Amino acid sequence: MSEFEFRFGKKRFYDNVKFPRGFAKSGDFTLAEEELLLLYGDTMLGLENGELLPTNSEEKRFLKVLSQPQKAKSKLERVWVKYTQLARGRKRFHSLSGSQMESRKPSDDHLSSVA
Repeated sequence: MSEFEFRFGKKRFYDNVKFPRGFAKSGDFTLAEEELLLLYGDTMLGLENGELLPTNSEEKRFLKVLSQPQKAKSKLERVWVKYTQLARGRKRFHSLSGSQMESRKPSDDHLSSVA
């Protein structure tokens, strides 16, 4: 018996675009979080997209959390918020260079000397 009222997904949930090697192997999710995404991710995605309607209080609360991610309390809510932030958020780019390039605008003097 599941500890959640949430429906299992009709199929296992994968994101082969952002996590081609799996959620846990990406280093961003634990094995437990990966299992929750695999089992319930299809249902959570369907609820988020409006393809499924909530059938119980836990699924209704999940829909409210989508608009206010900071209110996520359950394991399912927290793992889905984490997934959406990693999959849809901006990737951080780290450079090995210590200096930043300034965007330079041509000065009026430079333009007048070219003409």
